[in-house]
Amino acid sequence: MTGRYDAETVAAVRGFQGKRGLERSGTVDERTWRRLVRMTRTPSADEMFNRAGPALFERGDDGHDVRVIQARLRQIAWFFGNVSDHYGDQTVSAVRGFQAKRQVPVTGKVDRRTLDLLVGMTTTPTADELANRAPDPADGAPLDARCRTGRALCIDKTSNSLRWVVDGKTQMSLDVRFGASYSPTREGLFHVYWKDRDHVSRMYGSAMPFSMFFSRGQAVHFSSDFAARGYYGASHGCVNVRDYSKLASLFDQVGVGDKVVVYWS
Repeated sequence: MTGRYDAETVAAVRGFQGKRGLERSGTVDERTWRRLVRMTRTPSADEMFNRAGPALFERGDDGHDVRVIQARLRQIAWFFGNVSDHYGDQTVSAVRGFQAKRQVPVTGKVDRRTLDLLVGMTTTPTADELANRAPDPADGAPLDARCRTGRALCIDKTSNSLRWVVDGKTQMSLDVRFGASYSPTREGLFHVYWKDRDHVSRMYGSAMPFSMFFSRGQAVHFSSDFAARGYYGASHGCVNVRDYSKLASLFDQVGVGDKVVVYWS
């Protein structure tokens, strides 16, 4: 941080405004300021001058809280493999990478600012995540009646899951995320009308691998942002998938004309 309202600040303000459905002016008007204050807390002196704060967790620490930190880092692809209660070299490396990406002091230690950033970008780890178990994303959520016959991509907004269902039997489950409040994913019964393995968005210029379009430009597709940031972000209306290999397999199974059901369970 420099204390100057430069091009980088303008870009950050525009990004903040865009995600909250505000006018993307790049200037902080009263409405933008109120929203920012409501979503944040008063910065500490360490944050204002970009200094590392006292370490809350560091190399050599042990305990459940360390496991939770590792699980959160794993959600956004900084920590890989099984989580444990020990803060060792792998955790230090993951924390350093996370800090460098967010342009905060790179220490490999978790101070208050690092922890707040991490919590803000991730979700509370589930029991499965903490136990290194691979869960069913749907987690027992009921299938919509329209999914129980034929071939259907059954997409549940309640459980953030996509299930590939053939003749009432679930063949595959995937984590998904949806559009923001200002660009919601449409709900209802649709059909796949076009598939494109290597699609690139003409509007946003972003890669959309394994796109399966079902409603006026909205598609199921892989999202590198979802894979990296988890539920911290949102789509522009599409159904984002973060498991590249499973979606690649699903893309080969789904055909044009198959049903797409988007609903709340």
